[in-house]
Amino acid sequence: MKVTGIIAEYNPFHNGHKYHLEEARRITDADYVIAVISGNFVQRGMPAAADKYIRAEACLKNGADLVLELPLFYSVGSAEYFAAGAVALLDRLGAVTSLCFGSECNDISRLSSVASLLLREPEEYRARLSEALKAGHSFPKARSLALESCLAAADYPPGLFSSPNNILGIEYIKSLLRRGSSVLPYTVRRKGSGYHERTLSAGHSLSSASAIRNCLMNSGRLSDIRPYVPASSYSLLKNAYHRSFPVCSDDFSSLLHYKLLSEASAGFCRYFDVSPDLSDKICRNLFCFTGYEQFCGLLKSRNFTYSGISRSLLHILLNLTREQMEEYVQNDYVCYARMLGFRRDAAPLLKKLKTHGNIPMISGLAAARRTLSPIGLAMLGQDIQAAHIYQSVVSSKFHTPFVNEYVRQLIVLD
Repeated sequence: MKVTGIIAEYNPFHNGHKYHLEEARRITDADYVIAVISGNFVQRGMPAAADKYIRAEACLKNGADLVLELPLFYSVGSAEYFAAGAVALLDRLGAVTSLCFGSECNDISRLSSVASLLLREPEEYRARLSEALKAGHSFPKARSLALESCLAAADYPPGLFSSPNNILGIEYIKSLLRRGSSVLPYTVRRKGSGYHERTLSAGHSLSSASAIRNCLMNSGRLSDIRPYVPASSYSLLKNAYHRSFPVCSDDFSSLLHYKLLSEASAGFCRYFDVSPDLSDKICRNLFCFTGYEQFCGLLKSRNFTYSGISRSLLHILLNLTREQMEEYVQNDYVCYARMLGFRRDAAPLLKKLKTHGNIPMISGLAAARRTLSPIGLAMLGQDIQAAHIYQSVVSSKFHTPFVNEYVRQLIVLD
């Protein structure tokens, strides 16, 4: 049985994602495709525009056989932790034979050579990285400069060391190498507009998720995004429009400001990815807070990227501490595989996962208490709490009933 894993956010699910799913199945000759997706909060340090159930169903309707939720700590972590958590989840399922990701580079050998260097961290690389950091560059820029110095940059395409999907792809491969995993990496060239492009493309139907979200937040017309998402995805978004979707960072401004005000006297260093310098900067600027996104922009500097700040603030809001992350990493990152949905004809895949994996498959929250270890229950509890925080904002924004995570049903498609 050939099983391909995909790691994604689908925020929201668009035509480029459908293309990736189709190509992943084709180039790996997969019998089944498993998608590991972020929950209600994503790697940029923001809430998902549409909840995980909408995104999971769109994924199943467009090529995936099984959708699993990436635990919260990794879905809102830096590229390194995002990749490490997701790769650990796929690897521990015991049945995944390949991992296929999108990249700007589309050259698995070059991406692998960079991943290998980063894993080894030779003395030359560490020295170059230190020099770039001392020169005042942000860590992403410093790492890119160090890689260019250590590798024959002329033999590598522009943007290899800095393009978003390349960076994630390198981290996926690095995680596979570190684990000594038998899962083989494949890549599909990213098509259409750039990852950070914020305007919809007029020339083709492949626009970035950023552009789609930006359009929704600015124009307020759902019909504007119709050419850029599959019909099934559009139907799901239409049904949820102004009921639970769209959601943005600023919807969480009051919750975040309260949290920051209530804990400012103690500082924020206990939270994951919050340095003493950033904690001090948050405290100094706390009374200039007018909104989530405004505060990220206010704190942004040469040393603190916007995305890094947004993630750190989300870690504070969701009570994600440094100590907890260290404990999870020591226990091989993930403690369970939580199912969001599957296709009925994937029954042979589910059977194999239950017999070959070394982590429990969670299909219902009630049963989790009987199968998970204390650390697994703690991890799952944070996922549930985050879902309830997200749902509380949705309920308040759209004046709809609160939906308890415990009554959510698995998505099962024929």
